[in-house]
Parts: sequence; C-alpha cells; structure tokens
Amino acid sequence: MAIKIALFCLLFLWSPLVSSSSVDEPFDVRQHLSTVSSYSAVRASNSDGFEASKIPDECSVVHLNLVARHGTRAPTRKRIKELDELAIKLEALLSDARHEAQGNAESLQRIPGWLWGWKSPWKGRLKGGELISKGEDELYDLGIRVRDRFPELFSAEYHPDIYTITATQVPRASASAVAFGMGLFSGRGSLGSGKHRAFSVISESRASDICLRFFDRCQTYKEFRKKQEPAVDKLKEPVLHEVSSALVARFKLNFTKQDTASLWFLCKQEASLLNITNQACGLFSPYEVSLLEWTDDLEGFILKGYGKAVNYRMGVPLLQDVVESIEQAIIANEGNHVRGTFEKARLRFAHAETVVPFSCLLGLFLHGSGFEQIQREEPLELPPKPPLERSWRGSIVAPFAGNNMLVLYSCPANSTGNDRGKYYVQVLHNENPVPMPGCGNTDFCPFDVFKERVVNPHLKHDFNSICNVQLDTQRLQPEHPIPPSSNLNKLIMFFHWLLTGKSEAHSPKQKGEL
Repeated sequence: MAIKIALFCLLFLWSPLVSSSSVDEPFDVRQHLSTVSSYSAVRASNSDGFEASKIPDECSVVHLNLVARHGTRAPTRKRIKELDELAIKLEALLSDARHEAQGNAESLQRIPGWLWGWKSPWKGRLKGGELISKGEDELYDLGIRVRDRFPELFSAEYHPDIYTITATQVPRASASAVAFGMGLFSGRGSLGSGKHRAFSVISESRASDICLRFFDRCQTYKEFRKKQEPAVDKLKEPVLHEVSSALVARFKLNFTKQDTASLWFLCKQEASLLNITNQACGLFSPYEVSLLEWTDDLEGFILKGYGKAVNYRMGVPLLQDVVESIEQAIIANEGNHVRGTFEKARLRFAHAETVVPFSCLLGLFLHGSGFEQIQREEPLELPPKPPLERSWRGSIVAPFAGNNMLVLYSCPANSTGNDRGKYYVQVLHNENPVPMPGCGNTDFCPFDVFKERVVNPHLKHDFNSICNVQLDTQRLQPEHPIPPSSNLNKLIMFFHWLLTGKSEAHSPKQKGEL
C-alpha cells in the first residue's frame, strides 16, 4: 500500500511537468545530443531570438580570431569496447526474453526488431577518435563560409604570418585545421583540379601547450575534476534510474543503469555520426531524451563550465593571446602598414575543453546577474531540470566544430554614435552574433569596453597562480551545492530509496576528452 501511494504521489507531481514539455515544432533528437551534436543540426539554433547589432557600412573588418572545436569524430577505442560489451549484454537480455516467452511470440513483439542480432557499427575497430568525413565537411564548409563572410580579410596573398593557423597535437584537431584551411584557401592555389594550395598548421607540444590544452597542463583543475566526478555521477543517478525503469516497463528487458547509459551513448553516435534516429534513439521518449541530455549538460557545466572558476580561469593564456593579437592588429592598422604585411586572422583548432572555458571567459550564455556573479566569484545556479528552460545547452555551447569568432572592426568617428573609440569587437558563436553581458548584452562592443569589463577582471589571475597551487579539500568543492538542485530531485531520490531500499553509489562513467 505504501509503495502504491508513493508511486501515485510521484506521478501526480510529475504530470504537469511532462504535459508542459510539449512543443509545437517536431522533436528532432539530433538537436538534443549535448556536445555530441553535429554542427549542421544546431548551427542555426543558438540565436535565441537575439537581434544582432547593425554594423555601420563605414566600419571595416581589420582582424579575425577563431577558436574552434574539431569536427565530428569517431568514438574512441574505450567507447568502441563499451559498445561491443553492449552487444553481448543485449544478446543475453534477448535470450532471457525468448526463454521467458516460452514460444509465446506475441510477448516478444514489443521488442524493437533492430535489437535482434545487433552488432556495433565499429565492431573490430582497434583504433578510434579520428576525424571522420562528416567532420572534414563541417570544417571545410566553415572555412568557405568564413572567407565569403569576410572577403576583405582573405583577399591577401597567403603567408603563414598573415593567416596564422594553430592546432593541438591531437590528430583530429590538426586534421580539422587542415580541412578548414582547404576550404578557406580553395581556388587560391595551383594544386589539382580544385586549385588548392599548401598552408602551414603549427602545433605546440602537448607537454607545454597552455594556450589550447590548458586543461591538460593545469594540476589544480585536474585535482578538482578527479574529486568532483563521483559527485556528478551521483547527481545523474536519479535520471538514469528513472529512464531505466521506463525502458524495462516498455520493453520487458531487464536494462540496468549502465545499459541505459550505453544505449544513450549509442543513440548519440548513431544520430550524430550515422544520421540514424530510429534505433537506439527510438527507445527513448522525447522527454527521456531531454532528461539524458540534461545530465550531460549538467556534467559539462560543473566540470568544464561555470561550475568552478578554475574551469575557465585556466584558459587565461588563450584569452591573453586573443587580446594581444587584436592589439597588434590595431597597432598595424594605426601605423598604416602596407596591406598584406600584418596578421589578418589567427585561427585555432582544439577541443570542447578549450571552447567551453573560452566561452565562459567571454561571459556567454549568462542571464540576469550571472555575469556580475562570476566577476564577484559567487556561485551560479545549476542548469534547471527539464521541462524548465535553460541557456546552458551542450549542443549549443560546444557541438562538433563549435566555435567562437571575435571580429575586430575599425569605425570612423561618430559612425557608431559612441565616443568610446573607433575599434569594436563583435562576438560570433557558431557564426551567430551573441550578446555579451559584460558589454551591456550587445554583440558589438567598443574594444576598450570589452577589454575593461570582460577581459581585465580575468587577467588579475595568471596561469601559474591558478594551476600550480595545492588546494585543500574545502577549497576544491564546487561553487554551488552539488546535491540535486530542486525539491523534485530530492523527492525522486527519496522514492528511489523507498521502492528499492538501497542507494547505488556508482553510476556509469562517461568521461574522456572531447
């Protein structure tokens, strides 16, 4: 009787939330894959109704900074092994179901046909993590669009000092740089029918790259992440339990939380890499997809984003590099240097662990008092659980090929109606103008204002002081409460204990460099 009452209360509390999650437009799972989302699926979805500034015709583009994530990649060797293990587990579950049916074929009809005999598309692969052809296309097309959008920047004859291209030493990042460069300079050379040209891509050693791989060189961050990952796993447990229970009830297969996590990973790989949405993704309802997406976003927020100041402050060397390149471009422009003798673009290709902190350093995806809070080093609220709306979405913040561009403009006096200077910075995220809270929620900001309000507060911290100090356990705690952030989550955990009589301490691991 107590169990029935508990279930009734839980369903009663959830019913208005589930019903309110319906939307008018069709649900496309490819837009809900967190940081595994392909660029084409989400590129146009991050404008959020923001009205971009109208840049005066008198303004001219002087310089471009690009910080981009690599394109769509194959699953890593570790995840390939996980999918092989999933195939073995599915075979065992289906065998049990067939045995329990005892010749009653009708009871097996609820099981999706694709599960029978399923094998991983990557079965037998000994290596993984490389840029796939879809990822090549993403960066190649991005290069063409950037050139077409800023023709005055890319009209000069190529020289590595004019168009500086850097990438991390990870092959998928350097391959992304090459694909981008092939698009950017296509038709500008003499190689092959496509008239391609050779160009330089520079990589710094992994052992010393604090500009693009600061996350790998920051000991303080690595300690924080190691200590915090179990708490994040615990935070995700109620959702994995809920979705697992729903799958068991729906298909009469005894899925565990690990099975559910692996099926969600398979869904993301199939939908993003193979454009298959009716197999693993078809096991989940839209609401269950939104819950699983939220757990991924939650992890990204806490371990890579605004969850702890060290997550993004360790990226100060990258921010300094961006600002220094802008200042050098201004000096060259003011000195009337001969066209084609100074840098016009600095183009960088790295990882989600690079793009996410850099976005945080710019104050993107913050609303209300969020920007002032991070300036005062105060904690931020966790992204709210669906169906509540949230601005922090991994599919927007750092999809495959996700990027930030800072475009420097020179504007004649009085052309902007602003007396704060003639140089302006526009920020584009995934090629779309985005508001900067530090610049009054505009995307077009006087450079001196941008530097004063957005950049300088971070520059009081340097990489060594942030990353080479030993923090005690108390200081390593996140900057917000780690337990579930709503009473509803607490209720879920209570009913989980009531119904099962136990609380599992470990949830499936889904870690790794993105």
